[in-house]
Amino acid sequence: MLKESETYRLLQCILIRGNMRKSNSKTEYMSVPFKVQVKKNDLQSKADKLKSKNSFKEAIGFYLNSILLDRNNPDTYLNLGICYKHLGKLQKAISALEKSALLDKDNFETFYELGLCHLEDEIPCKAIKCFIHAIELEPDNADAIYHLGLAHEQCDEQDMAMMIYQKLIDNSPTYLNAYLRKSTLLMKMELYNSALDLYKQVLKINPNYAQGYYDIAYCLDKLGKQREAKRYYHKFLEHKPEDKNANFVMRRMEKLRKLTASNTKLSLV
Repeated sequence: MLKESETYRLLQCILIRGNMRKSNSKTEYMSVPFKVQVKKNDLQSKADKLKSKNSFKEAIGFYLNSILLDRNNPDTYLNLGICYKHLGKLQKAISALEKSALLDKDNFETFYELGLCHLEDEIPCKAIKCFIHAIELEPDNADAIYHLGLAHEQCDEQDMAMMIYQKLIDNSPTYLNAYLRKSTLLMKMELYNSALDLYKQVLKINPNYAQGYYDIAYCLDKLGKQREAKRYYHKFLEHKPEDKNANFVMRRMEKLRKLTASNTKLSLV
């Protein structure tokens, strides 16, 4: 029975021999003859280049080969985990990222990426722990704070999520996602006036955010402010005439037009 260290030495030998046999192939990497001592940095560099080109499947092979030569490099496990995440292989991604975290407890990206994987895997409690650790490392990172809010939403802790989004709005007033998520929660609670104020702030920050016109119109519609709602529905169609909600908006505008006309007649009687 081979011990673990012996197994890895055996795999290293297989790797070296395999690469030497393939040294005459047409692939970019294997076209360079390998010496007996394969440099892990060459494998890492090739993997990083493939990852930067979104060639995640190809990059994984090089990261795995690099790990055979050095099992103590947290960056290799981190990048391997990111590649697995992009391919939808969440369990493999989590396993690689957890190994990276064990080797380096001070890398923000490792804990942030691990939190994203747990969030996608719908395990919010673990995601929360990862995001908290990431925020301890980078307290001003808006993305980590935002995803911490999303994790609390998954735990049905809307009050906590609302507080996190508001804190993010206070500290990063141009971070639109915080406004949008808090507005969504407010609308679910039928607090349309509060949501309306936030959506108007969104449009001040980014006047080209077309969805904001629809959201404002919807809030005004719910509040019974038909004339204003119709105006914002019209602005939405001007910005996004081909949107999936365009047909609904046109039908709603026509209904509001009739309601407005009817109310005008009644007021004249």
